[in-house]
Amino acid sequence: MSNDDIYGDALLDFQKGNFTEDIKTYSTIGGEDIYPLHYLFRNFKEMPVLEQKALELANGKILDVGCGSGSHSLYLQNTGKDVTAIDISEGAVKTCKLRGIKKVIQQDIWTFKDEKFDTILLLMNGAGMCGTLNKVADFLEHLKTILNKNGQILLDSTDVKYLYENENGDFEFDFTKNYYGETTFVMEYKGTKGKAFDWLYIDFNSLKKIATSLNLKCEHILEDESDGYLAKITF
Repeated sequence: MSNDDIYGDALLDFQKGNFTEDIKTYSTIGGEDIYPLHYLFRNFKEMPVLEQKALELANGKILDVGCGSGSHSLYLQNTGKDVTAIDISEGAVKTCKLRGIKKVIQQDIWTFKDEKFDTILLLMNGAGMCGTLNKVADFLEHLKTILNKNGQILLDSTDVKYLYENENGDFEFDFTKNYYGETTFVMEYKGTKGKAFDWLYIDFNSLKKIATSLNLKCEHILEDESDGYLAKITF
């Protein structure tokens, strides 16, 4: 097994009925954890409320960025909506096609510029692909170029500030290092570790500040009990 597409290999195995184990993850924020594959193949009723709300708000021509196994795209397609799934992972794209998703693209969203959409979905902490806080502005600027007039970007993320609160509720973090929501992940599947990659958890206030600096409107739509939130960005 190659370490270039750990995530895609795992998705494809699960889809083909070759499941034997889940993905292990290692991060500088959360340490070692398990990423259950069955969760990535959930139906609408099994999705968190933030994702359900985003899918309900999605309209027009939709782009599902970082589609993974395609659960969001599949739901939208089955409800008669015009959705295109996009992912950089070859295994994810193959999985989506096997699940019956009609429009799937294998490409890095940072280089995608061929079409424009009314709704861009960034679910399951999709903004995390920015990696670091200083890349968010460029990312939003790029997404704006593939968004139709009066279009919307729907994204969810989590404010991980709670991880740095002490027993007294005080916030303990060395801001001279980096933003507290920046982390580095490594995935492991069937004994093979993938390449390390940067990932970002951005709090709503920081997201809104960046969006406002780009003359974009950022609205807080919904939040859950785990410091997660759904935001809508328009221009």
